[in-house]
Amino acid sequence: MGTFLEARKVGLPLMNLVRFKGLPILQQLHLEEELFRTSKENWCIVNDGTNDPTIVMGVSGKPAELLEIKPVLHDEIPVVRRFTGGGTVIVDQGTIFVTFICNQDAVPGLQPYPRPIMSWSSLIYDQVFRGIGDFRLRENDYVFGDRKFGGNAQSITKRRWLHHTSFLWDYEVRNMSYLKLPKRAPEYRLIQKQIEIPRL
Repeated sequence: MGTFLEARKVGLPLMNLVRFKGLPILQQLHLEEELFRTSKENWCIVNDGTNDPTIVMGVSGKPAELLEIKPVLHDEIPVVRRFTGGGTVIVDQGTIFVTFICNQDAVPGLQPYPRPIMSWSSLIYDQVFRGIGDFRLRENDYVFGDRKFGGNAQSITKRRWLHHTSFLWDYEVRNMSYLKLPKRAPEYRLIQKQIEIPRL
């Protein structure tokens, strides 16, 4: 009963819940886009990992700027482009995906723009991660302290919005070598990077 009341305070709408384990990320993105464009209901999709390591790029990402092309081709790492913005990630069995697809009026008073949507979703995740660590929304990222572990992207139309997150629950260090460091990064990550550089 307490959880239900807390959810009502956050403004959690009635949603259809769909859960998967190991669904390939390309199939998940196809499902999300179909529900976003054709359904009139609210949805929450949770996928516990994707079986094969896959690079996912935002709609406007440029492979030459974001990927180490030679090792990606050599190791035959699949690269897919999602229909939303956001950065480039490599996902695998250690990634947990959560997507909200809602009508514009599903959450009373919620403005259909990325920042208000992320602020709303961060209230939900604050309850999920309560007692685990110093969880918060920092710029466009979900973090524990200063460490990013969740990246977000949105798609917003006149009638509906979609917000999906890739939570990096575990990862293979080797897989990170397929990605270049992006030219743009949130300010808090630039500061953290400067702090971590050893001085001679």
